[in-house]
Amino acid sequence: MQDFQLYFNLGWHHILDWEGYDHILFLLALCSVYNTQDLKKLLILITAFTFGHSITLALSVWQYIHINSKLIEFLIPVTILITAFSNIISKKKKPKKMLFRYLLTLFFGLIHGLGFSNYLKSLMGKSANIIVELLGFNLGLEFGQLLIVAAAMLLSFILIWIVKIKAWDWNFFLSSAIFGIAFIMAAERLPAIYSL
Repeated sequence: MQDFQLYFNLGWHHILDWEGYDHILFLLALCSVYNTQDLKKLLILITAFTFGHSITLALSVWQYIHINSKLIEFLIPVTILITAFSNIISKKKKPKKMLFRYLLTLFFGLIHGLGFSNYLKSLMGKSANIIVELLGFNLGLEFGQLLIVAAAMLLSFILIWIVKIKAWDWNFFLSSAIFGIAFIMAAERLPAIYSL
């Protein structure tokens, strides 16, 4: 139980770490088109992301898949770019094709899971208690994600319902800012791809 608690704490601290803010940006991009009335849709999206990153996190930690970390570090901002760009070009306030968005989020979760696995593998070494540690870390990541979503929804509620900013304007501003940051991240990581 002590290992579980340790890895649970490592999981949520990892996703809330501002030095590795790429996962926070992805979650904010996912949240930007939704408000408190769409909480069920958003939680299903977050669950799809969690399911995706849980699969590749486990497969990578158990050494079933091996993908170059430089490629993953490049693909993570690409997932953010695509998510933010789809928010910007959407003419509707909320996406209509939810199944496609769920599947895309699940796929992006697979990529992010490989990024999480690099960190987790560096912590675990040759641990004998891998299942407990993996479960603790994964649940910690989920807890951290829910904190980010709650903060994003609170901010959205304040800006849209109290300050009276239009939902589309907030989505456009936040998605554009995230797109710009992710573009810079991807551009900085692109040269590392050529050395593969």
